[in-house]
Amino acid sequence: MRSIGEMARDSGLGVSALRFYDRAGVLVPARVDPVSGYRWYGPGQLDEARLLARLRRAGMPLADIRLVLAGWSGTDTGLVRKLLESHLRRLEQGLSDARGEFSTLRALLDRRENRMTSLRTATVRLSLGASELAAALDAVRFAASTDPELPMLGGVLFDIEPQGLHVVATDRYRLAVARVGVTGYDGSPVGVVVPTALTDAMRALLGDEGPVRLSADGDRVTLEAGNRQVSGQCLDHDFPEYRRLLPLPGGRRAPVDVAAFRKALETGPVRSAETGGQDLSVLRVADDGTVTLCADGDESPDRVAVNREFLLDALTAGARDRLVLELDAPTAPIAIRRPDDEAAFSILMPVRLED
Repeated sequence: MRSIGEMARDSGLGVSALRFYDRAGVLVPARVDPVSGYRWYGPGQLDEARLLARLRRAGMPLADIRLVLAGWSGTDTGLVRKLLESHLRRLEQGLSDARGEFSTLRALLDRRENRMTSLRTATVRLSLGASELAAALDAVRFAASTDPELPMLGGVLFDIEPQGLHVVATDRYRLAVARVGVTGYDGSPVGVVVPTALTDAMRALLGDEGPVRLSADGDRVTLEAGNRQVSGQCLDHDFPEYRRLLPLPGGRRAPVDVAAFRKALETGPVRSAETGGQDLSVLRVADDGTVTLCADGDESPDRVAVNREFLLDALTAGARDRLVLELDAPTAPIAIRRPDDEAAFSILMPVRLED
């Protein structure tokens, strides 16, 4: 007999996925402890679990998976073959349809890009505080992407306007935004994506005192601090319109003591994501406004799962003893805000616990 943890490790299905498939009647444990409710699986169920994992990776609907598993060990495998072939035809048709849609989208993008005047031809110069810029870069750097397939996210956006400088980073799963006030502004609004290596070099140049000068001229950006400077080329990519990704206000706000909350995350219960293998922390706002970590078996409808490592990074980047978490629906992003400076915040995408 295998425990649910051993079954998860050997089959490639997460513990939360195994619980879901048990409740759905797809892969029911051979034995459930009547006292603890702990699940145990028989030797033959490992092959079924691995088959289930393959079918889910292939995107087969749960109703069809149930029929495949039912017929897999039978003598007549004709139904199984028909189900597999039918699903493959659906995938091929879906891919064909998607290719057509993407072809149309590329044509629309080509026309849009031909109409647009690149912001990289603009020139702008401004002054800002060294410590403020350093704090802003520290608040967003953790969210920059390292995915070579998405080079447009492999840097920090400097969104420069007369009202202030917004620095933004995202890797699709998290997004961080911070704002710095500016003085001595000269030029037009411009947005440039500064590579992470150049961003780090800028951060190393920043001390605690005095103003620094930032300039963007064509495809180059320069930071000057006293008689020192660092300069380099911007990324030749457009950054996503980050304002459309920002969470709307109105979620459940929960102040947290960062040190205590960090300790609870590091020592509290975790779940394994069905895909990706990351550890998840499942959060819920209690009636008294405090954030609690959901233990196994807590199926509260308002619980929200989030990548634990990403949440810990966001707490560090928040750089405050107390932060405010905003949680809404289980499928809505989680916002982490500073109570004294809500212009600097990060959001994390939730992770689904069930199919």
